[in-house]
Amino acid sequence: MNKHIKIFTSSSIIVNRIASILNQNNIQTLIKDNVESARLAGFGISSNDVELYVDNSDLESAQKIINEFKKENSM
Repeated sequence: MNKHIKIFTSSSIIVNRIASILNQNNIQTLIKDNVESARLAGFGISSNDVELYVDNSDLESAQKIINEFKKENSM
């Protein structure tokens, strides 16, 4: 059984951009949008609470790609 690991948390725009880059590199992702979930339930939450998950077997490759993204975008 594969286990998904939370690898990154940020705003929806940044998480979706990184997920797109990872998917282009054949790394499957899952996004948990706590902001949208809270909105639908009628609660407030920080806008930077969108989580990105990858399969445990892709963790190392995904971390390298995310670190490169952070360098390129001064994060």
